[in-house]
Amino acid sequence: MSQTLTSLARLTLRQLRQIASDLGVPLYSRKSKEALVGEVAQRQEQRGGDLKAIEAELTAPAVSTTETRVVFLPRDPQWAYVFWEISEEDRKRAQQEGASRLFLRLADVTGIHDGSAHPHTLQEVPVDSHSTEWYLPVPLCDRDYRVELGYRITNAWMSLAFSSVARVPALHPSEQILDQFVPFSLDTAPPAEEAPAAPVTPSEPSDSGLHERLYQSATVHFRRRRVGSEEFQEAGDSSSADLQGLNDSGVGLWASGRNQSGLGGVAPRQRSFWLVADAELVVYGATDPSARLTIGGEEVPLSTDGTFRIQVPFRDGDQEYAIEATAADGEQKRNITLNFQRKTPEDNSNPASEARAEWF
Repeated sequence: MSQTLTSLARLTLRQLRQIASDLGVPLYSRKSKEALVGEVAQRQEQRGGDLKAIEAELTAPAVSTTETRVVFLPRDPQWAYVFWEISEEDRKRAQQEGASRLFLRLADVTGIHDGSAHPHTLQEVPVDSHSTEWYLPVPLCDRDYRVELGYRITNAWMSLAFSSVARVPALHPSEQILDQFVPFSLDTAPPAEEAPAAPVTPSEPSDSGLHERLYQSATVHFRRRRVGSEEFQEAGDSSSADLQGLNDSGVGLWASGRNQSGLGGVAPRQRSFWLVADAELVVYGATDPSARLTIGGEEVPLSTDGTFRIQVPFRDGDQEYAIEATAADGEQKRNITLNFQRKTPEDNSNPASEARAEWF
């Protein structure tokens, strides 16, 4: 058993994972090298095979690589994974020329298709000569990169292979989003019990009331602002005013001077006019796609790439949105609190349904 463990310890992590995959070891890609050595040795012992045959299987030389190659795989906006294979012919040639240091060259090739790279963007990273994989830091996201594998010989460079061009993803949230608009009316909203329920279609998101609930939780206080004499007009009965011959200004129709008793011969004109205007607030961002996101304690659904975007009414008053993201395992949290304030110093607007005829 000890000899088997010794043989396993001399293998690379990649070779151990290959053997673990053949033996059916669960979650072998997440285990450390020490854990894999013990797991593989235990599986081999359970098979009850000849110890010498097992050791021969584990220490069997790998298939000779006939071609040198390098693969460049971006993992996130800041890191990329690179792995490679070097043929025996290239290794012997490098030894003959006195090369001992293996390097990876990272070049920015965004918008260039002739095989060259942008000047002053080449980064040369030394790696272990016995390694077959490496993690490279990416200088800028949302760019195209290519990796070159080679040996450094004094002041000369011995190139071995080039990788394919790959694009590093952007760090900011994706702009390709599905807008979720909040249906609202500029007219006076009816009471909640009288509001008709909107028909639900298969394409409509299930959280149709999410935006209004978020707004209600974020609003400290709200009072519809009326200016001038509108507050007194709301309390009065318009029908009785019409019976008394009064207009919106509170005086009689014959008090303007532009009627038959005034200028004479000038026909009075009557016209209604109206205006509506309002605003919406857009809150957007991104987090880990597997995280749980809440705004003011209300859970917000995430897109497949972890982005979110909500549109809520932006009325007068103070609004506070406490945004918190919790990792899938519940161990990590991030939060931000946004506070907004809107003021409407003047409001002389009215919807078309409330437009009244005016004499002028």
